[in-house]
Amino acid sequence: MLQRLTIQNYALIEDLEIEFPKGLIILSGETGAGKSILLGALSLLLGEKADPGVLRIPDKNCVVEAEFDDGDLLRRVIAPSGRSRSFVNDEPVTLAVLSEVAQCRIDIHAQHQHLHLADPRFQLSVVDCFAACSDLLDAYQQDYKLLRDLQAMHQKLQQDLEATKREQDYREFQYQQLASACLRPGELEQLEEEQRCLAHAEELLMALGQATAIFQQGGATLSQQLKTAVQQLEKSSRYLPTLQSVAERLQSCRIELDDLEGEMQQVASSVEMDPERLQQVDERLSSLYALLKRYQCSTIDELIQQRDSLDQSLAGISDAEERLRAMAAEISRKQSQLEEKAGALTQARCAVLSALSERIQTSVRDLEMPYACFEVAHTLLDHCGESGRDHFTFLFTANGDRPSDIAKVASGGELSRLMLVLKALMATYKTLPTLIFDEIDTGVSGRAADRMGELIGRMGKDMQLFAITHLPQIASKPASHYLVYKEFDENRQAHTRLRRLSDEERIEEIARMLSGATLTEASLANAKELIELNLKI
Repeated sequence: MLQRLTIQNYALIEDLEIEFPKGLIILSGETGAGKSILLGALSLLLGEKADPGVLRIPDKNCVVEAEFDDGDLLRRVIAPSGRSRSFVNDEPVTLAVLSEVAQCRIDIHAQHQHLHLADPRFQLSVVDCFAACSDLLDAYQQDYKLLRDLQAMHQKLQQDLEATKREQDYREFQYQQLASACLRPGELEQLEEEQRCLAHAEELLMALGQATAIFQQGGATLSQQLKTAVQQLEKSSRYLPTLQSVAERLQSCRIELDDLEGEMQQVASSVEMDPERLQQVDERLSSLYALLKRYQCSTIDELIQQRDSLDQSLAGISDAEERLRAMAAEISRKQSQLEEKAGALTQARCAVLSALSERIQTSVRDLEMPYACFEVAHTLLDHCGESGRDHFTFLFTANGDRPSDIAKVASGGELSRLMLVLKALMATYKTLPTLIFDEIDTGVSGRAADRMGELIGRMGKDMQLFAITHLPQIASKPASHYLVYKEFDENRQAHTRLRRLSDEERIEEIARMLSGATLTEASLANAKELIELNLKI
């Protein structure tokens, strides 16, 4: 239950901190006193949009804080910029988390919310509550989510596969083109070197011929001449020892020159004048250059990677088709399981429709509608939805004739009484959070108001229930009574206040409801009598 509420800098509220007890809590006050302001502040905890315009002092934060008897503390802070922060037990959370936690603890039934009676989702929730099938519904919804996720995955894989298949012919062409090219790493560099050699063969042979001719000039070869010079230096070294090192160096030069001569001859023998081979190399290079340009690659290695990637992609089509077949089989199996659980839900729901209709009809007739008729019509949908295959429609008439869709026939006062009956029924079958009725008695008066008050009083014995009301028949039920009122300070600025009334003050407040602003002895006596009568019930 809501134990303490703190509101700072919200609309007409400068600083409010108040504690609440268990049971029924009556909130009353003149129109414009600020009852809606209290609900607006609480709505911020439930996730309502934050509007900087509600800040009483524009440059200060607005703070709404609610403390519950289980120790949970919820807080929302609205900055002047409009940005808000949310906290649960002093830990920062998202607004969605705050809203989820708050909605498990507070249920505000605002004015005109009885129009939700026509909402199929609300009607379904009433049936489920009476049928006590929350476990069945939870199990069904888990399977429903799994099935939807699986169907989404299947659809995505199907779309990807179709896109791949649309490109399959082109990918196959690309792969065959690269595969038939017989690509080899390093081939491009080798061919470019060979092409340069073949294209300049004549020039190369001429240069090599001129270079090797140096070694053959005169009667003796250059090597023979150097050999003779070495021998002469070695002989002379007997007389001048330093010539020995010169002879050795010259011998090294002779050996190096012999190697160079042999290498140039070998190179010359490998250079060919082969126009046919040059044409072949040019054609191969042209083909490779074209492939590099087509596939936007800079090396043969990159082309090979493209080829292998295409090969894997083409092979992946068959793998994807197999995954699709397996996934379709799993979807079919999950669909069958879901339909079984939907059938169990339908059976549980339909089993209570007669008793539910009778229960609601009896309760509504007790609220001064003696000829009211209420039925719950069931339609089986052709597909499984988030909550099963069932669609329920509440049928109603207040005049004893054939009931029709409640959205088309019920008046505001009749809807208010119906909503109260349904809330009381749901409170019987499950633990409801703190419930706040914002003038649920709209459009009701006389004996009907008194009967509604009795029902609200019974609900207040089992739960914390706030009732914002203008009717003395409801305000006089056994309850803690709080007055919402407006005060003006010396600067003529309005402030919304909230305080708990004493017994005497409560009599005066109910007398005001009975007779208006001017209290009379008769109205005070009447108010006291109303309170005492309700205490005896």
